[in-house]
Amino acid sequence: MFRSFFPNPRVFFLSAVAWTALAMLVWFILGPTLEQFLSLGPWLAQPTIEGQPPPFFDTHKVWLYQYVIVSGYLFCVPWYFLNDNKRWYWWSVVGTVTIIEVVYFNVQVSAWLNDWYGSFYDLIQTALDKTKPVTFDDYMGQIYTVAIVFAVNIFVLVINAFLNAHYLFRWRRAMTFYYMANWQQVRTIEGAAQRIQEDTQNFSSIVEGLGLDIVSSFMTLIVFLPILWGLSDQIPAYPWIGPVPGGLVWLALFSAVFGTLLFAVAGVKLPGLNFANQRVEAAFRKELVYAEDHPDRGQPVTVRDLFKNVQRNYFRIYFHYTYFNVIRYAYINSSQFFPYVALGPSVVGGVITFGIFQRVLQAFGQVTDSFRFLMNSWTTIINLISIYQRLRGFEKQIPNDGKVFANDYDDPRYLDTQTLPVEAAPTVVRE
Repeated sequence: MFRSFFPNPRVFFLSAVAWTALAMLVWFILGPTLEQFLSLGPWLAQPTIEGQPPPFFDTHKVWLYQYVIVSGYLFCVPWYFLNDNKRWYWWSVVGTVTIIEVVYFNVQVSAWLNDWYGSFYDLIQTALDKTKPVTFDDYMGQIYTVAIVFAVNIFVLVINAFLNAHYLFRWRRAMTFYYMANWQQVRTIEGAAQRIQEDTQNFSSIVEGLGLDIVSSFMTLIVFLPILWGLSDQIPAYPWIGPVPGGLVWLALFSAVFGTLLFAVAGVKLPGLNFANQRVEAAFRKELVYAEDHPDRGQPVTVRDLFKNVQRNYFRIYFHYTYFNVIRYAYINSSQFFPYVALGPSVVGGVITFGIFQRVLQAFGQVTDSFRFLMNSWTTIINLISIYQRLRGFEKQIPNDGKVFANDYDDPRYLDTQTLPVEAAPTVVRE
């Protein structure tokens, strides 16, 4: 699953975590010193205007983005030389770093928008209360500022979506021909064709999506936890318990941990049911495929019994998903009101502005969603576990000696497995 695409996956991912920790350590210890000599901020930064939120590209942010980009691509350099899987280097190593860099950029956009929304809603409140004059130019100035940031962000997101699509297909391609190079060892496994044609696509898509969600959640916590903690200082008291330092952060953490444990208990049986479902579906599909070429296959009693197995498993899934969804939707909908209840005394007491209120809601939502990553992704994780179990059983038939087999359609090691003369092979008509 991984060694077909990534260079020495275990070492690669562990080194990525270690490199990230080292880069963060260097940033906090030497970042301010290095900024004086290496930053491009004096040439690229936008000017800061008093009374307005800091621009997206202020001097410090330019240095931060510069540092993140350089440290990310420096990680790629040694892997070009240590790589035993150079065929996919530019996608598996450089492509992965690029996608993660874009995720970080999006988190920074969200953090900047949190400040912008605070000042924008305060401006609206000032205009409605008529406490001081607000001109149309002041109002539109805020709109123009955010429009520029959105335009850049949209461009980056479109490019990243295109890159993601190609990244996933390359990973699927590597897995497909890694397995096909070992077809003689795995061809007798039930549903072997589905494993290669369908599960490789689903696995790469789900793993990349969950991986980016984990990275995004981690980065969001790094950026938004200090923001939410600082906003907590402006909330003097909470219902029933009074003042609590960093109360909003603790509320977000409690909400996430409780919800995750609740979902884990409620959904404990679902991965096994999904795995069993693929087995009965594969048996039913296989009989129908045989029936296409063999008139003695696909007999009514056989088809009836196979379909009843499918039906029985689906009905079990429907039952278990019913109570899981009751718990899931009840908790997700009720937890949306947690910050409103927490801010109740501050709102009715008039001790916070509308801008602060909106900033708290957005920062709380960002932190809570990051803490609740497992809970929000639970159904996807269940699906991934069942796919992993199927592919893992598939890979047990492949020798695990650290050797990288063929992993592309024009790899000589794959082409050497051909058992028929080329001229005798079936002709494929191009779509």
